[in-house]
Amino acid sequence: MISDEPITPPVLPVATARRARAWLVADLRRRRTALAAVVVVGLTAAGASVVPIYLLGMLVDRVEQGGDASGLVKLGAVIAAAAVAGGLGTGLSTYLTTRLGEQMLADLRERVLERALNLPATLIEESGRGDLLSRVGPDVAVVARTVAQVLPVILNGFFLGVVTLVGMTSLDWRLGLAGALAVPAYIAGLRWYLPRSAPMYADERIAIANRAQVTVESIQGARTIDAYEIHDRHLADIDRASGRARDISIAVFTFFTRLVGRVNRAEFIGLTATLVVGFLLVRSGEVSVGQVTAAALMFHRLFNPIGELMYNFDEIQSASASLARLVGVIDLDVPGADAQRAPTTPRGADIVVDNVSFAYGTGPEILHGVSLNIPAGGRCALVGATGAGKTTLAAVVAGLLTPTSGQARIGGVPVAEITDLRRWVATITQEVHVFSGPLIDDLRLVAPQATVDEVWAALDTVGAGTWVKALDDGLHTLVGEHGHELTAAQAQHVAMARLVLADPKVVVLDEATAEAGSAHAADLEDAASAATAGRTTLIVAHRLTQAAHADQVAVMADGRIVENGTHAELIALGGRYARLWQAWSRHN
Repeated sequence: MISDEPITPPVLPVATARRARAWLVADLRRRRTALAAVVVVGLTAAGASVVPIYLLGMLVDRVEQGGDASGLVKLGAVIAAAAVAGGLGTGLSTYLTTRLGEQMLADLRERVLERALNLPATLIEESGRGDLLSRVGPDVAVVARTVAQVLPVILNGFFLGVVTLVGMTSLDWRLGLAGALAVPAYIAGLRWYLPRSAPMYADERIAIANRAQVTVESIQGARTIDAYEIHDRHLADIDRASGRARDISIAVFTFFTRLVGRVNRAEFIGLTATLVVGFLLVRSGEVSVGQVTAAALMFHRLFNPIGELMYNFDEIQSASASLARLVGVIDLDVPGADAQRAPTTPRGADIVVDNVSFAYGTGPEILHGVSLNIPAGGRCALVGATGAGKTTLAAVVAGLLTPTSGQARIGGVPVAEITDLRRWVATITQEVHVFSGPLIDDLRLVAPQATVDEVWAALDTVGAGTWVKALDDGLHTLVGEHGHELTAAQAQHVAMARLVLADPKVVVLDEATAEAGSAHAADLEDAASAATAGRTTLIVAHRLTQAAHADQVAVMADGRIVENGTHAELIALGGRYARLWQAWSRHN
């Protein structure tokens, strides 16, 4: 029994069935040649597979008429050759169909991932990471499985059905009409099943997304859960979400089994009609026994492919629900993700924050009319207590958050309108990810064409060359999961070296050296200074030495900039910054 708890609707949009079909048709139109090859080869293969049955009917007539053995052997050889040709044609058709599907899937996956990587942080926080992860993970996997395993079966079954009805009609139009009586029964079964099952499959995908969200939240918050000893509560949440997904999946399959009976009913109608009409025609002498035999065998030959086609509508429905969720992501209007948009390039690297306010959703404002100017090549440090709004302001400048009012501009262009924003603005936070694989590949993620010499130069710039050379395989050392485990400081060095290779005009450092520990703080601050030399840099400072070395210091409190000037000016002012500096100096 399905739980009656309501399913949390997705915040990320889901495309309508019409929109998903329109996307699919538009993509197929771009691949007309490949699609034509699939249709031509598929119909040819289906025709070749029907030929042996047609010839078998001739064989029956020859036996009935007392034909000589040599003629029968020759006919048998032709039947075997046709069967082999049909098998080879079906294999080629399956290959072409799968290749076309995989090409479409690859483009779909890339477009979804491109949109996902450019989604505003606020939208991800509202929808939850689980919804997005379930789309780029399980939803893509469902579509991939359908493309690889189901699509060839369905198309081959469809082609065989068309060719078989044509073949039956060529024997005698009344035999073809008798076989066609099954078509309305098949259609009636689908008309009954599809509109009722579509909402169930959509609910199933949402339930799986909710389960992923609850699981991800529990994993990410494992330390907090452990500290407050609230394991039972989170296990109960996971159990409820998993139970809901399980119950819907069982209900979907149970409903699907009711389609099976309708498919069997259609098969019975078609075969019975063919045999009855064939019997009457043979008795009246209008067709031969061999012709009726061939017609009956042709129709019976359809049982498996048509059955596979009908039964695989279960997978088609699931894939359709997943495709709608993926197209929903593709259709999102994400700044910087549309390659067709007219290019907008900043005229410089200065940063202007103009009366910016920001709130997460319908929550209270975090930033209140903040204004800040940073000249090109300048270094500005944001200082303030936890919760002052420093990270939020940095995220607005980096284009990760969209202000509710006001505007952040780089080189005179609003951040949201900059084409290829990530080539202009780079962000490094205290959470640095090291990707699994050779270290050189990790570094080249931002600059795939970088030479080995350029990679070494970047490492030397940030002071990482020495320890990289000390690794067993140097640049080719496997790092990340199942590889050499880098320390927090080394991971930050890798991030700084990536920054040098990316060569952005603007850099945002959000407590980028905080996780490395005080023992490596000075080295990493030197690395950050070297990596950002000549670049406009906004620093969310966790150590006041960073502010002291900056060209400009902006002190934040309660979502506002309350002091702004150089380190020396603010010390002389004797305000908040001066008090912070005095307190920090005593402890350091």
